[in-house]
Amino acid sequence: MAESTWPAEPLIVAAQRGDLDAVTALVSGSHPNVRKFAYSLCASPEDAEDAAQEALIILYRRIGMLRASGALASWMFRIVRNECLRRARLVPRERAPLPDTGEAVMSAEEEVLERLEAARVARAIAALPADQRRVLIMRDIQGYSGRMAADALGLSPAAMKSRLHRARAALRHTLYPTPGGDDADH
Repeated sequence: MAESTWPAEPLIVAAQRGDLDAVTALVSGSHPNVRKFAYSLCASPEDAEDAAQEALIILYRRIGMLRASGALASWMFRIVRNECLRRARLVPRERAPLPDTGEAVMSAEEEVLERLEAARVARAIAALPADQRRVLIMRDIQGYSGRMAADALGLSPAAMKSRLHRARAALRHTLYPTPGGDDADH
């Protein structure tokens, strides 16, 4: 589970203060997590690699802009998400035309639908309150265990579970609204 851990706070603080060795170590230490974000969000492995590299360049250049050292993961997630969405918008213009076979057309349709759905999910996650978004990202995207997520966020396991439940419920409500609204249920 070494890939799931982010660099320690003292290293982040030193990097924020401009220590070049700390910045270099921070970028290297963040790389596995940033790649994991990118592969889970981008439409293709090539886009994921490019998005990860872009995010690490931004980290290198702008670490001093990070307000709270504990917010590194959510900051990097936003950068990667934005880069993946930017690349998804560029894809149709860059692709060569597909051969005219029924099977290839269906695959292209499915790919477009999948990309649109991924963008819709990313927007829904981004719209969550920050506390819920962090828990959801750590548990469902990064794959942290409940205890690790709770510890990283400074929460009790029960509070982490409660926030995760609210985040998943809000996401479900946004992505799959019930006809007639659910106000009658509550």
